[in-house]
Amino acid sequence: MSSDKEEQKQKAAKAAGAEKPAAKPAPTPKPAAPPAAKPPAAAAPPAKEPEPPAFEKGLAQELVSKFGDAVKIVYIKPVRIKVETAPSSIVEVATYLRDSMGFDHAESASGTDYLKENHIEVNYHLGSYTREDLLAHIMVLTTKANRDDPRLPSLVRVYPSVEYHERETFEMLGVYFEGHPRMERFLLPEDWADIPPLRKDFRIKGR
Repeated sequence: MSSDKEEQKQKAAKAAGAEKPAAKPAPTPKPAAPPAAKPPAAAAPPAKEPEPPAFEKGLAQELVSKFGDAVKIVYIKPVRIKVETAPSSIVEVATYLRDSMGFDHAESASGTDYLKENHIEVNYHLGSYTREDLLAHIMVLTTKANRDDPRLPSLVRVYPSVEYHERETFEMLGVYFEGHPRMERFLLPEDWADIPPLRKDFRIKGR
C-alpha cells in the first residue's frame, strides 16, 4: 500500500515539474559604448628661432651700420656670418672687412649655379690670423652674377689668395672676374668646347 502512495507522489512531482515554464535564456549583454573621441590636440606654437650669438650679431650690426641697404645679413650662427652684397659694392665691403674688422685673409672662394633663379652665387670665406677673438670665425661674403652675362669684380687686389679660386670658378662655372690678372684656363683640356662643367645644364655626352 505504501508503495502505491510513493508511486503516486512521484507521478505528482513529475507532473508538477512538467507544468513549470522553461527557464528564459539570460539576456545578451549590450555592447559597450565606444569611448568618446578625444578633442584634437592644440597646434603647437611655431618654434622660435634661436637668438643669434651676441658677438656675431655685433659684427653683423657693424656692417649694416656702415653700409646700410648695400648689405643683407643672410644668417648669423655661432662663429659664422653670411652677408650678401651687390657686385658693385663687393670690393668696398671686402676692403672694410679686411682693414676695419680684421678679416685679413680669404680661406676659399666657391660658386654655385642656380639654374631656375638664373644666377650664379659666389661665396668668399674670410678669416682672421690677427684678431684672437676672430680665430674661429668665418665671414661668408657672397654676391650674385647673372647667368646670361656672369661678370663680377675680382677680389684679388683685396685678398690675393683668391687668385686660384676665381680662376677655378671662371673655368668651372663661366664667371668672368674683371680685374683678375690671369683669367685663363688651367684645369680643363685646351680644346674644351662645351659649356662650363659645373653649370646645372651641363650634360655628359653619351648619357
